[in-house]
Amino acid sequence: MQIKRITTSLPASIIQYLIIIGLIIYAAYSGSQTMGYNWQWSRVPQYIYEIEDGVFVWKEIPRGMVGTIILSAISFIIAIVIGLALALLRLSDLIVGRALSITLLEIIRNIPIIVLLYVCYYIFGRVFALDRYAASILCLSLYSGVQISEIIRAGINAVPKGQWEASSSIGMSKTQAYRYIIIPQSIRLIIPPMTGEAVQMIRNSAIVSVIAVLELTTAGRNIISDTYMSFEIWFTVAAVYLIFTLILSIFVSGVERRFATQTQ
Repeated sequence: MQIKRITTSLPASIIQYLIIIGLIIYAAYSGSQTMGYNWQWSRVPQYIYEIEDGVFVWKEIPRGMVGTIILSAISFIIAIVIGLALALLRLSDLIVGRALSITLLEIIRNIPIIVLLYVCYYIFGRVFALDRYAASILCLSLYSGVQISEIIRAGINAVPKGQWEASSSIGMSKTQAYRYIIIPQSIRLIIPPMTGEAVQMIRNSAIVSVIAVLELTTAGRNIISDTYMSFEIWFTVAAVYLIFTLILSIFVSGVERRFATQTQ
């Protein structure tokens, strides 16, 4: 039953995405007709690829997407480390550790991400000599890390207490119980919400364009400043984001099905 639900939910999500995108395109087209906007879709491919001296060359938009993927991947890996550390501190017997974890969680979670980005770049960047790329990674990692800490904590708490008692009865330490029993069992519970956080990381990465870090949104803004093709470029950028997040969702749905099959 669980596998069937996961399998059927993905096509439904794709259909919803396509309907929403279709409505947005229709609304934008109707508005542009009212404004007398001159569509120039024929110019968009030159910002995607070009043939130079018989050689295929990727242009600004694909390069920006690669920048987004690299930035998001690095930030997400660091966010997982931060999230795991905060979750274990929250679940520990250390009063100071629990207080530190809760304090960081509440502060970062309740700060708008753009404010956090400015803090990381203009304050931490000056104090610790971070360039704009490192400051962007720090911002995205912290913002996503506190969300991931709650996901991990919920997954660990969902493991039956009998597993802790069983590990203790065979002489395992708490660290060994986490490593060999608790975390492996909680992974299947953590993966679905972590999927949403990975997709959210891709979307949040667009915020770093305000400090001119090279990624997809920055590439789009640079093209628009040169060509004034606002509608065409933003629709293209949105389509690239949509395609990548759908591919990511399909991949993770396959992983979910695999875990669901193993646990039956």
